[in-house]
Formats: sequence, C-alpha cells, structure tokens
Amino acid sequence: MLQPLREIFNAADYPDLLVGLHAADDAAVYRLDDKQAIVTTTDFFPPVVDDPYDFGAIAAANALSDIYAMGGKPLYAINLVAFPSDLDLTYLRSILRGGAEKVAEAGAVIAGGHSVNDKEPKYGLAVTGTVELSSIKTKGGSEPGEVLILTKPLGTGVVTTALKQEKARSEDVAVAIESMKTLNSKAAEAAEAANVKSMTDITGFGLLGHAHEMAHLGNVNFRLYLRALPWLPGAVDNGKNGAFPGGMANNLNYFSPWVMFESGVTTLMQDMLWTPETSGGLLAAVPESKVSDFLDILPGAAIVGEVLPGDGHIEVVDSTG
Repeated sequence: MLQPLREIFNAADYPDLLVGLHAADDAAVYRLDDKQAIVTTTDFFPPVVDDPYDFGAIAAANALSDIYAMGGKPLYAINLVAFPSDLDLTYLRSILRGGAEKVAEAGAVIAGGHSVNDKEPKYGLAVTGTVELSSIKTKGGSEPGEVLILTKPLGTGVVTTALKQEKARSEDVAVAIESMKTLNSKAAEAAEAANVKSMTDITGFGLLGHAHEMAHLGNVNFRLYLRALPWLPGAVDNGKNGAFPGGMANNLNYFSPWVMFESGVTTLMQDMLWTPETSGGLLAAVPESKVSDFLDILPGAAIVGEVLPGDGHIEVVDSTG
C-alpha cells in the first residue's frame, strides 16, 4: 500500500509526518509542536460474532488498539458503516451503540461518521488521538536483550471461526468476546511505565506476522517460547477440529520465509500461530530491567520470548523460556 503513495509523496517533503510514509506501522503520527503529535488510524470489518452490540464493541476496541500501540491516547472517532438496505435497522442501532459505549470507555467521543449501502454489514472507526513525542512507540526499535511480553491470550480466530461453523462451545465464545472487547489501554499504560519503544497489536497477520514486522523493522530476531504462549479456553481444541479462517493460509504463505520452528513444534501449533486474531493484545519489547514495572501494572500479561541480534527472523522453540 505504501509504494503507490511513495510515488506521489516524498517523505522528505513532509518532515512533520513522523510515521506514515517511511515504514508500515499501526498508525500515522504527525507532529504538532516540539512536545506533542496527533495519531490517526482506521479499521473496519464484517461481523465476527452473532450479537450486533458485541460486534460493534469489538470493532471499536480493535480500531482503538492502533492508537494504544503507538503510545497514544484516543480523542475522537468517526464511524465507518456498510449496511444492507433490507436489514432491520435495529441491528445497526445496536452495532453503533456497542461502538459508542466502547469509545466512551476509552475516554473519547464519536464525532460523526459515514455509511454506505452494502450487501454485507461492516463496521469500524477512523480514530484520532494524541501522543507525547517522547512516548511514541513504533514497530521498529526493538533491541537485543529485551523481553517480549504479550498482553492478551491468543485464539480469537479459531474460536470465532468455530462459532461460524456452529461448533464452538458457548462458554468459550463468551470468554473470547470479553477478550476482544477489552481495551488495550491498561497494556499501553504498562508499556509507558516500562519505557517500551517498540510495540504492535496482534490482529490480522497473527502473532507470527506481526512479530516479523517488529523484528524486520528493528533489524533483530525474535525467539518465541511456545509453551509460554497464553491461549483462550477452547482455542486449541477448535484448532484440532480444523476451525481455521482463510487468513491462516495467507499468513503462512507470505511470512513463512522468515519463520523457523523447532522440531518439537507440531503442525497444529504452527497453524495456530499463523491464524489471524481480532482485537488481540499488544506485543511489546520490554527492557529486561523494566519487566517488573510492566507486570506490576498488568500482572496478567505473559513473558513469551526474547529479542536477539539478527535480521528480522522469528524462531519458535518448544519451551517456556
């Protein structure tokens, strides 16, 4: 996506655009003055769960995550809506209410929006926030010796796919929904307290794809500990039953040249790690001396790996670290 833009816009001509045209990241960052910048992002998608209110809340939390991943705080959001003309508007009202209440929980406001007629419902947000220049976090910037921390369990992709196949247990779906609806605000607070410089949120590229983006842009390698990775209830069982979304194969095909698995890592677990996530947690590279500061604020986060010298490769080992 960036290449056509670079043919029109030269990053050197826009010195206040700190993040956007240079390397792919979670959001654009534009400097306002010598202390502060604005952060802007957008994301939307079709329903991943049955309940329209939950769908709206999940989509909003997912869009807001990009602001948190950059170290920012959301200010306001614009609704992005696609909706069939022949579908009861009660569903749309519930979707918008779910999104609005999640944005309010983040301390921001819905300031308007735009809708189009479409055969399939879709919902999301364009979000604007602020960030102190000293607090900007990017995908690049990880350094050897840092510790990798993941702030939410994995597995939303297989649980929601099993739900579509009518094979998921209701109790597992309920836990996955709560995880997807949970804002990454506390995780961002922990990252700031721990002086994190490199971070991203785990969404459509799955853990391995997003980990590669961080490693590649930081010119380092990541080692992930398979047995330390947290999973949602029912996630592995749904994987065993083949509940993988189509994006899993896309991620495998694109990112596999940069990923190596230790011999003990089964094909099942490899597929689980390629699987897209929705509104996942933050993956942060934390200075070793600051790990306790991070976990004091977010004790449920998991230490899942380490940063090594390298060139953008990911190694998954069958251990807890």
